[in-house]
Amino acid sequence: MSAEALVFAYVVSFLAGISCVAIYSYFRRKRFEPMPSEDNIFRCEQCAFVYTDDADVDRSRCPQCGTSNAKFRF
Repeated sequence: MSAEALVFAYVVSFLAGISCVAIYSYFRRKRFEPMPSEDNIFRCEQCAFVYTDDADVDRSRCPQCGTSNAKFRF
């Protein structure tokens, strides 16, 4: 085998190994990460308490002070 072929085979096998490790780590991380929540985020206008409520709710009552609040927009 020529030197060019050996270098090419080494580079290809190295990149294939890195690709396999990246794919394995992606699927492993995906399996253990928590699923994103569909809940809405609310921030109380009176006491500044941040809380979540169901996705189908547009206004929610603050659990700390009882004030009705709209969804918080980032």
